[in-house]
Amino acid sequence: RQRVVDSLRKLRGSQVDLAEIEGEVEAMQASASEAKSSASAEGQEKEGALAGFGALLRRENLKPLLIGMSLMIFQQITGQPSVLYYATRIFQDAGFAAAESATAVSVILGFFKLLMTAIAVFTVDIYGRRPLLLTGVAGMVISLFILGTVVNPYSSVVALLLYVGCYQVSFGPVSWLLVGEIFPLAVRSSAIALASFANFGSNFLVSLVLPTIQSTLGVGNTYIAFAFIGVAAVATIYLFVPETKGKSLEEIERMFKD
Repeated sequence: RQRVVDSLRKLRGSQVDLAEIEGEVEAMQASASEAKSSASAEGQEKEGALAGFGALLRRENLKPLLIGMSLMIFQQITGQPSVLYYATRIFQDAGFAAAESATAVSVILGFFKLLMTAIAVFTVDIYGRRPLLLTGVAGMVISLFILGTVVNPYSSVVALLLYVGCYQVSFGPVSWLLVGEIFPLAVRSSAIALASFANFGSNFLVSLVLPTIQSTLGVGNTYIAFAFIGVAAVATIYLFVPETKGKSLEEIERMFKD
């Protein structure tokens, strides 16, 4: 226990009150004891995996599960995979006839993503999770409407860069951060596994059906369809996703139980 207290004091700085650190350590111990009791109450060790997934359906775990799953799915069905997987086609449709030019822009997009992700990493604990998500996804919606309605190739390039930048400061890193924070210790491993499955499963489905959707609706209408999904994502984030900035994992767990 003392080693944990010393580590937290070193992490938080000497200006943090010792009583506050002691309280946080006690909350950690209580959470760990509750997780152990919950696991033992579920049955034999050989049934642990099934019990872990079954525990996700309990009342106190259902809300964080739905929030985590919605973030993972919205991350993929708001068009991001299509922007990267079909970048060459997108830029050709926007007026770049040479495939070499479109490929070069795709490489630039990769470096741009890295830069915007770094910005998110350094600002997420300053502005919070919700502001980055709401602002970023709203920017994605605006850029998708521009891509779907404006035929000027240069405007399309600017809108595409805006979309990628907004994604990288919102859904890209923040969704994974929240998924790691909101689940109680007792079900965290099962919940993250299920959320990851939802993420990569929806990624696969979008990549699979996108060519058919584009050939049926047209490129412009496909962007507009993604924009309307983005509007639903903004509403879901605003109504249901909590702010976790500055809270310990134990405080977040109690927040969902209250």
